[in-house]
Parts: sequence; C-alpha cells; structure tokens
Amino acid sequence: MGPDLKRVLVVDPIDAGAEEVLARVAELVRAPDSAPETIRRLARDVDGIITRSKLPDDVFDRAPRLRAVAIHGTGTDLVPLAAATRRGAMVSNVPGGNAQSVAEYCVMAMLVLARQTLPITNFLKTRDWDTARALGAGTHEIAGKTLGIVGVGHIGGRLAKICRDGFGMTVLGHQRRLDRLPPQAEPAALEELLARSDFVVAVCPLTPETHHLFDDRRIGRMKKSAWLINAGRGPVVAEEALVRALKEKRIAGAMLDVYEHYRLEPGHPLLSLDNAVLTPHLAGMTVEARARVGVVAAEELARMLGGEPPRSWVNPLTSKERSA
Repeated sequence: MGPDLKRVLVVDPIDAGAEEVLARVAELVRAPDSAPETIRRLARDVDGIITRSKLPDDVFDRAPRLRAVAIHGTGTDLVPLAAATRRGAMVSNVPGGNAQSVAEYCVMAMLVLARQTLPITNFLKTRDWDTARALGAGTHEIAGKTLGIVGVGHIGGRLAKICRDGFGMTVLGHQRRLDRLPPQAEPAALEELLARSDFVVAVCPLTPETHHLFDDRRIGRMKKSAWLINAGRGPVVAEEALVRALKEKRIAGAMLDVYEHYRLEPGHPLLSLDNAVLTPHLAGMTVEARARVGVVAAEELARMLGGEPPRSWVNPLTSKERSA
C-alpha cells in the first residue's frame, strides 16, 4: 500500500462494482455489523465512510482523520451533518437511486396488511389450517381503495403511478408544493388526506416541519380501518403516539421500515404488537438498487477523497471550512 492510500470504512455490504471503485483509491475496512460501538471503533483511523446505516452522533469526535462520508442512498439524517461541516468534511448522497425498490416495498406493505399475510402465516405454523384460513374472510383487495402519499418525490411519484395505473386506486398526494404533484396524484391538504385514505404512506424527507408530523392528533384523523406505512424517515412518526393508537386499535395497523431512534432495541413496545409489521430499514436494499446506488456512492467518495466536491453535495463547504 502506498503512503498516500486512504482508508475507507464500509459500514454495510456494497455491490462488488462499488468495491472495485473504492479499492482503486483506498484500503477497505468492512464492518461486521452496523452497531454504533462497532462504527466508533472502526472509524478511528479512516479517511472516508460509505454507509446506509445511521452513524453515531459523535463519530467525528472518534475519527480525527475522517474527511468524507458517502450516503448509500438519500437519507441525510444518517450523518451528523453539523459535526461534519464543523470538521470541514464533505457529505454526499444519491437521490432517487433506490426509488423503485422503496416504491415496490410500499406496494408490498399494502398487500401484506390488507391480506393479513403475517398473522395468517403465523397461525398456519402455530395453530391449525382452519384457524389460519378463517382469517382470510376479513382480508381486503387494494383495488379501488384510497392511498394517501405524504411526500411525492422520487419514491412517491413511482408509487402513485403503480397504484393508480396498476391497481385502480384513488391516489391523494400531499407535499409543500401541491402544484408540483405528478398527474397520478390528486392534491390534498394533509387533514383531508388522512381522513379519506385507506392507506397512508409516509415517504417525505425529515425536516423541522416534518419531525413528528404524525402525532396523536394527526394519527387520530385517520380512519379506524386505515393502515399507516412509513418507508421514509423514522422521526416523521411520533412513535409513542403510534404505539398508543395501535394498542387501542384506533387504526387497523402499521408497517414500518424506519424508526424514531433508527434501531429497534430488544423490548421495544412495537415488537409486542400484533398489528405492527416491522422490517429493519431494508426497503431500498434490493440487489438492483444496491448495484445502481453503490457505484455512484463509491464514485462520490473517491471524488471527495481526492479533494474534489461530489456531484450531490449535502453540506457544501466554504473554502475556509474545507481547509479546516
């Protein structure tokens, strides 16, 4: 290894093509898991990180050489941006690269919830055929239902097209600029969307305005027969409010891929609820999405390690900050 070769921490497994890009400019350090303590330990002597998991808030305190972070996807909340900017570290992301995979996850979530797939499977394994089959009498088609999408960007736009054109659903859309919705989504105020929708899908970015957007009051606006799906950013949903609504059966159920504090620890209240279907932040982790996003993220990190700005720069720095 040459004296100028950098070191890069790969927090999550990436596509082989992405590894090839990084191996040309850096020695790769592969994390065995994405636990905060593992990231802190392995980041101590690296120059760059590529991640699709949440980095610890103190990662820059633990990694004095760290100058570049490439987000393997869209989520800017995965990186402590203020700390990165103070350090003079560049951060990049890859907007829209996993949109198709996340949109398909949301369709799957609607089908899983409407057809009671999880309880039926569990009953068939733990009880008997007739008990499991009886649950089928209470399942639903999604055709003709109303879908409300909160945040109609790359993911929401694809989801709207799939659901309106493919399933014949009525699609309502809500975002800051209602005049910029795609033609497949009917503009709606948030309160109207919540009251009318059979499925509410949150795929909006996390901002000060969307933090805890789904609180007690707004969840209370949903139909008792409606389902909530969050495949965007965890803190958009106030988790305690959602747990209360699910326990009291004030909504039919929820399927979540993201959480308020990123990782679900053992004993979390959501884990005990039979009307909550939970996955560990994997909606955008398909083979196809990883291939698309991985190479772009790796190229961005290689650029930053070489002192060049990335094409999708999350925290543009001043010259003074870059020299810090």
